Amino acid sequence: MSPILTGLALQIVAIAFFVALDTTIKLMTAHFAVPQLIFARFAFHLVFVALAMRLFGGPLPWRSRAPGLQALRSLCLASANFLFSLALARVSLADATAVNFASPLLTVALAALWLGETVGRRRWLGVGIGLLGVAVALRPPFLTGGPLPHWAILLPLGTAALYAVYQILTRKLASIDDPRTTILHTGIAAALASALAQPFVWHWPAGGWGWLGLAALGVFGAAGHALLVLAFARAPASLLAPMTYTQLIWAVLASMLVFGDHPDRFTLLGAAVITLGGLLVALPQSRR
Repeated sequence: MSPILTGLALQIVAIAFFVALDTTIKLMTAHFAVPQLIFARFAFHLVFVALAMRLFGGPLPWRSRAPGLQALRSLCLASANFLFSLALARVSLADATAVNFASPLLTVALAALWLGETVGRRRWLGVGIGLLGVAVALRPPFLTGGPLPHWAILLPLGTAALYAVYQILTRKLASIDDPRTTILHTGIAAALASALAQPFVWHWPAGGWGWLGLAALGVFGAAGHALLVLAFARAPASLLAPMTYTQLIWAVLASMLVFGDHPDRFTLLGAAVITLGGLLVALPQSRR
């Protein structure tokens, strides 16, 4: 396959791992504090990646040409995960995912402003339509005629902004560091920062299933973000970002099958409008 098609395929597989990660986090928020889940997610991520690289790639590629950007990227991801995990403890997986879909739209805007990628008028229109869909998914009272939604529905907006910066940094670092270095650094700053909270929140798992769940967070996250780094090394950020919309399909199914949460019409309508905006962004731009 061409590099762009390979990048798209890697992005789609990465999204499947992310849905598995979100589902596992929501299941485990009933037993563990969110800061502990974030620490486990990045600590096991780092261990898993380091072992895999040591076994199959020889010496670990620790040295980065841009350690500050690598640390910032890792902390952006940790903060995004923290806000999204707080949201999952209070709202459904489908609702949180729908609102979080502002991230690809913000990524497109940042790709144009920061990376200088070409974004035409149709793609800007798609960004605007997608953000309108996010507003619908937030269920404002003037639209629904009902009470204010749970405040936690706003947390995925913060996740979206942080994750957009994370994706742009991933694309920028693709031209600076070896992808293996970026994959390895994804968990370093995040694990160190989240470790500071563990003396106050740590709860020992009751048995093997608890440890397995904590380890699974690292495996799912490491696999997903490793594939994401490889995808961004092969295709433009403005093209890869809209592929994130396929996550909604799996998030809705997981929300229904695992948690018994059925999305209402505002979630579905907002998701449909967001997807329409994403399609306008994803379609190839015409050439003069």
